[in-house]
Amino acid sequence: MTKQVENSESFPQTQQFKVVFPKHLNSNGTFFGGEAMQWLDEVAFITATRYTRQRMITVKIGNIRFLKPILPDTILEIAGKIVKAGNVKLLIKVEVFSEDMYSQRREKMMEADFVFASCNEELIPVLLKHNATT
Repeated sequence: MTKQVENSESFPQTQQFKVVFPKHLNSNGTFFGGEAMQWLDEVAFITATRYTRQRMITVKIGNIRFLKPILPDTILEIAGKIVKAGNVKLLIKVEVFSEDMYSQRREKMMEADFVFASCNEELIPVLLKHNATT
């Protein structure tokens, strides 16, 4: 059984803010995609864990969209929210917004979908408890 999360405001959403420093850049001088994926996976994991308070593992990452190059000296907001909750799995949408450090400019730069599954200590799938903190 999969339920659409109707009122996502009642479920934990996760936001992290990070600065893109020169150490995060690739050879083109833009934010390295591998680093970006690590940051997104971390936010998705925190979102899943806050909702379930169970052991969660990444099962799938999809629909990754790099909308614009992310430049150095920007502040990134990485936001995760639950879209669907099933018996064992959660679908989480993670979006990345870039803020210029020295102006009010803010725009969406990246997005991806993450599927997480609940599991026990032996990494065997178990039912979700749906412990939303409302």
